[in-house]
Amino acid sequence: MTNSEKVDAYIKKHSKWSDKLQQLREALLQTKLTEEVKWGAPTYTYDGDIVVGIAGFKNHYALWFHQGVFLKDPKKILITAKGGNAKAMRQWRFEDGDKIDTKLVKKYAEEAIANSKAGKKVKPVKKKGVNIPPLLKNALSENTELKKAFSNLTPGKQREYADHIGSAKQEATRKRRLDKAVPMILDGKGLYDKYKDC
Repeated sequence: MTNSEKVDAYIKKHSKWSDKLQQLREALLQTKLTEEVKWGAPTYTYDGDIVVGIAGFKNHYALWFHQGVFLKDPKKILITAKGGNAKAMRQWRFEDGDKIDTKLVKKYAEEAIANSKAGKKVKPVKKKGVNIPPLLKNALSENTELKKAFSNLTPGKQREYADHIGSAKQEATRKRRLDKAVPMILDGKGLYDKYKDC
């Protein structure tokens, strides 16, 4: 299956937004970007670097600018991805009834291409180690099967669970989060794996 066919399939799968995703796709294809599929979603690259992606979700669809932090964003339409924790990625979110200004989409894409050409890139900071909260630490020490499954996860997935459980303010919430996480850990799944094919 070619990249184009994979993108066709992705757009068809997101039937609620098919027409809108196709509109975004056509606007991006009018630039110098190359259409590919990465992480199961349409992405548009320039000289091998991901510049922008499109995605459909339950209640919205979006453009993801991978180095969007460098975009001027005169219309103030970009939001910080990942709940405000992303250093570089910015999202342009569309909801039901929103009109797509394809000229503006292309303008943002062209600026993102220019930034990519100029080498503007936030370099990821390697995180070292995992700070395991006491509740999770106790659960791991009491359950050898859980400990083995947790140690088989990638450091990134381990951090996701540790941060998710440890960040709750109340003990009851931390406990609920742990209870929900245990079966996922035992299945070898990451906390956010279910969102990979959204």
